[in-house]
Amino acid sequence: MASTRENKTISQFKSALVGGGARPNLFEVEMTTLPNGINWDAENFRFMCKAAALPAQNVASIDVPFRGRIFKVAGDRTIDTWTVTIINDEGFLLRNAFEEWSNLIADLGTNIGATDPSAYMTNATVYQLGRGSSASSQDNSGNANAVLKQYEFVDIFPTNVSQIDLSYDSSDTIEEFTVEFQVQSFTTTGAGGPNG
Repeated sequence: MASTRENKTISQFKSALVGGGARPNLFEVEMTTLPNGINWDAENFRFMCKAAALPAQNVASIDVPFRGRIFKVAGDRTIDTWTVTIINDEGFLLRNAFEEWSNLIADLGTNIGATDPSAYMTNATVYQLGRGSSASSQDNSGNANAVLKQYEFVDIFPTNVSQIDLSYDSSDTIEEFTVEFQVQSFTTTGAGGPNG
């Protein structure tokens, strides 16, 4: 006998779309400190970091053969490389900081670098913001956005500071570059509580 499912209406969908849905352009990235000795403007970074991502995670599958069949069990959990896109200003403040950070890890001239991981790792936080002043707000009054979810990336360090393309053909654009980070772990708060 065939089973049936209740037909859903647009009105039911509207009720399920709490807050109008999370928006990918409402976010903020915070990196309060860099390793010692690097000139860093954390407030400027909060404005100039124009793109980021919430973390991608993977759980590997381990194949265990058994009598001609394959039984799959969960393997190790890993976190993908995390990438941010940064708008370059004429002072090159942020670009210089990331180049100095890379040089701290491995100097271009001598290939000598920091050997203690705590000397070149730091943390960063991504805030997913809502359109209202609280997560359950029905309006957008006030001058603050609710933090819907917060991800803290733990013990990150850069492995790639991208090139900046220069060209006579480029007009009406502002330079930007990406930085790729390795991430040891992350924690989350908000939208259902802590985990990670």
